[in-house]
Amino acid sequence: MQALIIVDVQRDFCPGGALAVPDGDAVIEPLKRLAASSDLLVATRDWHPPDHSSFREQGGSWPVHCVRDTEGAELHPGLAQLPFALIVDKGQERELPGYSAFENTTLERWLREHRVETVHVGGLALDYCVKATALDARRAGLRVVVHLDATRAVEVAPGDAQRALQELRDAGVVISP
Repeated sequence: MQALIIVDVQRDFCPGGALAVPDGDAVIEPLKRLAASSDLLVATRDWHPPDHSSFREQGGSWPVHCVRDTEGAELHPGLAQLPFALIVDKGQERELPGYSAFENTTLERWLREHRVETVHVGGLALDYCVKATALDARRAGLRVVVHLDATRAVEVAPGDAQRALQELRDAGVVISP
């Protein structure tokens, strides 16, 4: 069984959002194509409390983004109507980064219950939440494929995307064009 994990394609990470990933909405069509051939669809959402430790106002690195129950935290309208079997809310604990969809969630157990052996991963952003989710999926013993056309990097520092891809390859993640 295979699942597609669509990571954090939310309004705040798309153009016009509070923490827009460059060209972030370009992942919509490739993700829809992948969804059409997937056994199970999973979406993840950053779902932060208003005082999350990653926010600059709290001493973190990021602007306020994806605060739970706000418009910015909603899935991008281009994907919101897909038949998701599971939506994973992550980053809910104030002090934990919440980059990985596996951190303090039931995702691993759910995937095992559904006999998923391979996960395909795309979404935002390659160098943070996509990378962390893919690496944790590998640690859980899953075969992992990251689809380059279905992800974009935030690239805080030049070369972050390439370093992320190398880390993924080193962990045994398959990178698909």
